[in-house]
Amino acid sequence: MSAPSPRALRALEALNFFVADVAAGVGPFLGVYLLAHGWRSGSIGTVMTFGGVAGFLATAPGGALIDATRHKRLFIALAGLSTIGASAAVLISQKLLLVSVSQIATALAGAVIVPAVTAVTLGIVGQDGFNRQMGRNQACNHTGNVCGAALSGYLGWKFGLNAVFYLAAVFAVLSIASVALIPEKAINHRVARGLAESQDDGVSGFATLAKNRPLVVLAATLAFFHFGNAAMLPLYGLAVVAAKKGNPAAFTAETIVVAQIVMIVASLVLMRVRSQRGLWLALLFSFASLPVRGLVAAFFIDAWGVYPVQALDGIGAGLQSVAVPALIAKVLHGTGRVNVGIGAVMTMQGLGAALSPAFGGWIPQSAGYPVAFLTLGGVSAVSLVLWVACARMVRETGAPVKANAANPTSAENRARPHRAA
Repeated sequence: MSAPSPRALRALEALNFFVADVAAGVGPFLGVYLLAHGWRSGSIGTVMTFGGVAGFLATAPGGALIDATRHKRLFIALAGLSTIGASAAVLISQKLLLVSVSQIATALAGAVIVPAVTAVTLGIVGQDGFNRQMGRNQACNHTGNVCGAALSGYLGWKFGLNAVFYLAAVFAVLSIASVALIPEKAINHRVARGLAESQDDGVSGFATLAKNRPLVVLAATLAFFHFGNAAMLPLYGLAVVAAKKGNPAAFTAETIVVAQIVMIVASLVLMRVRSQRGLWLALLFSFASLPVRGLVAAFFIDAWGVYPVQALDGIGAGLQSVAVPALIAKVLHGTGRVNVGIGAVMTMQGLGAALSPAFGGWIPQSAGYPVAFLTLGGVSAVSLVLWVACARMVRETGAPVKANAANPTSAENRARPHRAA
């Protein structure tokens, strides 16, 4: 495919910078905001779970939709509008119903935004340039998170936590403007769904996903990882604030900034990795970081503890942000199902993340925050064990290719395993 235009790449990187708040919403700021309005940790965890459940139910259909549509930019813009509406809803009322609806809207936006941005990236740069561009995308995304969190912390300290929601809406508007600057003709929609340029338009059936063993293993490990991970940052913020160790807005911003700076470095380091073996190793380090993080969080509930706790979070999330889509693109290359594959993996990841806040949120009320962190870290260790146990399968097995240009309906081509390089 032809070289991507500089304009398209600049707009894509700007989109990744501003879309950070669209994908994540106001994140842990919501917890301290609701805490300030009289909510308890169990109720906060439960309402976050509502959003998590909606998100993991929508991710696979969202990926399938992005694979099928040629209006990928439109769906990114709609996700931005959804974030604006969610921020307005929380500011209008802190009632359970309206906050729950806002979290569901944010989750649905996130379910579409990740496969959509991934598809646009793949459609612009192709398979050969994908890993490198994803590294640049994620570096921009994490930089956007750093700037957003720093601004949120300052504005929240200066003007109150309401300012955080206004800032999220501003970032959403700028993400819409960025995606509008990507020329539609710059996106090859066949390549964007994982079809080779010379391949027939026919795509593999959805059974391709269930039969792809590396994909199934990846989904299972991410489910356990996020079951332990999703509640840890909000709970750590609540623990430090409850212990009167820091200002709610400033401390919450600090937790995000530390992690995101480490994520930038991890993304840039990983963007040159091309082999499936290298991606497996990167994910091994990411899975190993969370049990250690749980131990550190349990024993160092203090303002300075944010540095080791969130540096470990940055290692895990930074490596995964590049390695997960890159590995999925490799094992599903040629099937035409890359984005629905990303959606399916996000569904399992979202299942773990959805259960985590409710599970972790109730533990401090009866056993205290240290027990909650140790429990979450212990659960996440399952992902590390499973990843090591299935190492050879993930590193050496590729996906079946449905068809090629020479004989698109050949049963031989459908059955032949495709070994990712």
